[in-house]
Amino acid sequence: MDLRQLEFFSAVAAELSFTRAADRLTIAQSAVSAGVRSLESELGVELFDRSRRQIRLTGAGDLLLPKVREALDAVNEVRDAAQETAHAITGSIVIGLMTSVTLVDVPGLLGLFRTGHPGVGVRLRAARRGSAGLLDDLASGELDLAFLALSGPVPASLTAQPIASSPMVLVVPEAHRLAGARTVSLGDLEREEFIDLPPGYASRRIVDDAFTVAGVERRVMIEVSDIGTAAEYVTNGLGVALLPAFAARDAREVRRIPVDAVPNFTVYLAASRTRRVSAAVRAFIDLALPGENPAR
Repeated sequence: MDLRQLEFFSAVAAELSFTRAADRLTIAQSAVSAGVRSLESELGVELFDRSRRQIRLTGAGDLLLPKVREALDAVNEVRDAAQETAHAITGSIVIGLMTSVTLVDVPGLLGLFRTGHPGVGVRLRAARRGSAGLLDDLASGELDLAFLALSGPVPASLTAQPIASSPMVLVVPEAHRLAGARTVSLGDLEREEFIDLPPGYASRRIVDDAFTVAGVERRVMIEVSDIGTAAEYVTNGLGVALLPAFAARDAREVRRIPVDAVPNFTVYLAASRTRRVSAAVRAFIDLALPGENPAR
């Protein structure tokens, strides 16, 4: 058994695909498949169920994955200690982010990071189920860091620092009965039909929680998976939406109205509290949050 076999297994478990794991590791798929097969042979168990279109971890694979990731973390800790003596950082980081959320200049941060740390590979992964999915991926070890939004306090399993914020606004068509209002309350919206993101997305949770606290029912008639397109449905007269102001900035033929008693949409840079933080991850946090390091 060697370190590469463990790295192959961990990558395939994260991606549930030999092809995507090979892309992530920047090696041939055949090498990944052979490495995992060799590991299974040495251990005497099958780690993946390959009988379906999408592979799955077997019971043995589920049991071994946390141990393998602990072992990889321990090896990386040794590597980091050696690199600190040479004043050079290498390795890799996997970062999750929310698509269409432009409050943080992620490309700019990555450009600066690459300039300062050319030996670190960075992989981005888009949220598959909004911030709820990013939280799960941090907990499982599939992500090292995530730019995500939260409703309510930071979960105990995370270390997180706010990095950017946007007020929530009501977006209505120009001819809507509330279009001329300076501000609205949630009670004013009880009869409206809403466009929103599915449950699991932070903006949806923020709005759902606000209506629950206010004791007001609302009807979500259209769900969209991209926060950047929600305002377009309002433009076309299909309902109203409560969105972060940045998501409605470029919408045509709508009015954006402040809303009472709805918290801001806040983006955090988050990491798992239980996983070891590598030198590469610490360097990225130091760049993104000067003077603040949530993982320390």
